[in-house]
Amino acid sequence: MGRNVSRFTVALFVGALLATGGGCAKVDTPAGELPAPVALPQEDPESSADPSESAEPAETSPTPRAVESMGAAPKASPSASAKASASPKPSPKPKRTSTAPRAVPKPPTETKVPPAPPKPAPSSCKPSYKGDQASRAQAKAALTDAAGRTYWPTSAPDIRIPLPLVKATAWQESGWQSNIVACDGGIGLMQVMPDTATWMNQRFGQNYDVWDYRDNAYLGGTYLAWLTKYIGDMYFDADYRLDADLCTSELNSCLLNAVIAAYNYGHGAVAREGQPLAVPNPSYVRNVRALMTECVCLGY
Repeated sequence: MGRNVSRFTVALFVGALLATGGGCAKVDTPAGELPAPVALPQEDPESSADPSESAEPAETSPTPRAVESMGAAPKASPSASAKASASPKPSPKPKRTSTAPRAVPKPPTETKVPPAPPKPAPSSCKPSYKGDQASRAQAKAALTDAAGRTYWPTSAPDIRIPLPLVKATAWQESGWQSNIVACDGGIGLMQVMPDTATWMNQRFGQNYDVWDYRDNAYLGGTYLAWLTKYIGDMYFDADYRLDADLCTSELNSCLLNAVIAAYNYGHGAVAREGQPLAVPNPSYVRNVRALMTECVCLGY
């Protein structure tokens, strides 16, 4: 009888707990009786009332331009990947599997091209001089500034013109003489043609003076940068690296050689629609390539 009373008392006590909604009853529930876990939907960081309460806020996705100019974002850890935002990240710029030029080029992205270079002047012609000659220190400073510029900040910010290339080109063209005028009309340090200078000023919205040695260096650098993008888009899938290490014994194997050749012979003689990359002036290219490592001007 006493046992039955105890059972009845316990029953009444349990019923009272259930009637009053006692939530503590689940604490002692055996593990095997716990309900199956339910996957919670991811919370949109923008709709959260207090983003600071999130244990690990979603990482902001980089813009395509940032990916292009700074390289692909570092790989996220497995835990971060599981909690990443549902918004898809932009695909990184595809990497080329080969450094060799395309056998069949893509159509050019630049439709407004510079004028063709003039015909070579007679070998008997002697250059003339106009104005004052800049010192070597002044020429060095101008060429260094030109190499340090970002010529395509929006569409191709990764284009960089190596300083040895700028110095070697200026030495090959003028011997770093800022006031020399060639028989074919080339002017100054970088031997910029007046018509080419006019075209570049219009193309890039500048007002460089071809007779000023500093502006002349900028015009030469601008032309090298334009050639880099024009030829790089057609033959190298926008891989704008002007690295000598990418060149083989074949002169038409790399962008560096092609840009040097085009600076002397014009873009149309090097990059031809539907045809392989050409280097019609091998002696000039070899001279500039040698000057990039051996020129006395590198020590100025």
